[in-house]
Amino acid sequence: MKFLSGLIGSATVLLASIFISAICANAGAAYPERPVRMIVGFSAGGGADILARLAAKGLADRLKQNFVVDNRAGADGSIAATAVARADADGYTLLVTTSALTITPAFQQQAFNPVSSFEPIIVMGSSPSLLLVHPTVPVYSVQELVALAKSKPGQLTYGSSGTGTIPYLAMELFKDHFGIDMVHVPYKGGGDQLTSLLAGDVQLTFLAIGTTLPFVKAGKMRALAVNSPRRWSQVPDVPTIAEVGMAGFEASTWYGVLAPSKTAREVITRLNSEIGSIIRSREGQEAMDRQGFATLVGTPEQFGELIKADLQRWSGLVKKLVK
Repeated sequence: MKFLSGLIGSATVLLASIFISAICANAGAAYPERPVRMIVGFSAGGGADILARLAAKGLADRLKQNFVVDNRAGADGSIAATAVARADADGYTLLVTTSALTITPAFQQQAFNPVSSFEPIIVMGSSPSLLLVHPTVPVYSVQELVALAKSKPGQLTYGSSGTGTIPYLAMELFKDHFGIDMVHVPYKGGGDQLTSLLAGDVQLTFLAIGTTLPFVKAGKMRALAVNSPRRWSQVPDVPTIAEVGMAGFEASTWYGVLAPSKTAREVITRLNSEIGSIIRSREGQEAMDRQGFATLVGTPEQFGELIKADLQRWSGLVKKLVK
């Protein structure tokens, strides 16, 4: 009887597993059956918002369902990340974020874990940043900027999209390397950061090349350097940070999509395939080139490895900067 009971129990577990697997498979095939929210951790107009809207439009066209972009800026993307980490793992709440996901935990404890709280879906692309100054700042090179900052310690202000973001870390590295003192002014996202520089509320900043190139060409801001390993084709006269004295400096921002932990594998796989196809399409590549993004599409596993590697990289850097 004990043997029979155990056999029945095992069979019940097996049937339950098969039933659950079948439900997940059907869910993946039918997904999505209602609107999907794509929560963006930064303000409208920034790189994450631009790529979120590109993906949302393509997904809506392909999957015949609404994908709604929901901007929840603040705390360097942590507000949005926390909301998605706590959401149901049903594929109807997604996170669109940046490298900040792997940086903020180095500064303070978060309500989420960048690895265990999420299922990576896809990293869409990356973007180098330009070192930019407002036209009223009388400098035309990095050397002139450094000289001005040294003559006016603590008087120049620089903007960032938050303390735990690439623009902040890039500028802190810049300050540390050249031995200069400038005041940090954090904003809720790249859009607010851009608006502030255009208005002259801050004198300089690092900002994604895709969102700022039109303003550079229009003379509304001046590019002094690009923080990528090589010069960018759309601004060939702008030197790299390495060329002006910071050898090995590179701090591009990546943009990716994640779901809450334990979201069905079928849903993750489908979203990876669809978003990857959108980014790789002719229209997607034209949009990426126009906005200054480099394509980085890959598997969910590759995105997961990127997150782990960045966590280790930025943790070491933050410990060095925050003494």
